[in-house]
Amino acid sequence: MENGTSPVLLQLEGLMVPSSSRSLVFLSLLLSHVFIVGSNLGVVALVWSERALHQPMYLLICHLAVNDVMNNLAVVPRILWDMLQPAHRRLIPLGACVTQAFANHMYGCNIHTILILMSIDRYVAICRPLRYSLIMSTRAVVRMTVFSWGLGFLLVGGLLGLSLRLTRCRYFIPASYCDNASLFKLSCQSTFINNVYGITFTVVLLTGSIGSVVLTYGFITVACLSTRSRSLNRKALQTCSTHLLLYLIVLFSGLSIIALHRYPQYKEYRKLTAILYNVIPAVLNPFIYAFQCREIHQSLSRVFKRLRTHK
Repeated sequence: MENGTSPVLLQLEGLMVPSSSRSLVFLSLLLSHVFIVGSNLGVVALVWSERALHQPMYLLICHLAVNDVMNNLAVVPRILWDMLQPAHRRLIPLGACVTQAFANHMYGCNIHTILILMSIDRYVAICRPLRYSLIMSTRAVVRMTVFSWGLGFLLVGGLLGLSLRLTRCRYFIPASYCDNASLFKLSCQSTFINNVYGITFTVVLLTGSIGSVVLTYGFITVACLSTRSRSLNRKALQTCSTHLLLYLIVLFSGLSIIALHRYPQYKEYRKLTAILYNVIPAVLNPFIYAFQCREIHQSLSRVFKRLRTHK
């Protein structure tokens, strides 16, 4: 039974890293975290300050960067802290655990919805270029983004709400950070409703995500083959290959975590995959979307020129 007058403490297992390689793993994760936060906030600041970048694609890149930063701030510092602690001191209050799980699931939901919006943006830019400014106006992009974040908030809130209604009989989480599956597995009650909601949530999200990407890329492929325009094909290849690469990385790593949750014997592989799911896309995003865009390069050059002028 839980004591309602005192905060509930849960114990995280954390990463089981050999002492010989702990420093290397800690330093690699720390540097990745610093790069993710610094580079993504830099992209947001640049897009915010440069009026030339106030366009739908760059606004979506901003939302992707904010999503990466929020999730990494919620997850990675806790992992780093636990690596410095002995196993028996890796304790986390239930409220902090729920907050971490909420941020992580919002990240997973948002990254798919933002990538859906990006695929729609690429479709309109390539297949409907004359109507691009009308369909993908700034107001329309803001509305779609707010709707996607709001929908994610409701769906993830329901996911965790079903887990919090359960009475806990266990307090040990065999993971490196908190997520919904770890929370409802603490209960000895029936988790049938949780499993049905979680599976439905995942199937709807992935079906909508995969379906929209396949559909938009199918239309883009048809447009490229029918026009046989080298400039159109070059534009499609340049803008779509980066989006597709990131999408496949996110999809593969997310499906790997879901699959490994079904096999407790691969617990350490699941923990490693879960960390990579939070780190790898966030590290690649600035390279894939921001650093290779000509408009962002030009804006960075203008910023550096202004800085040199003020010195």
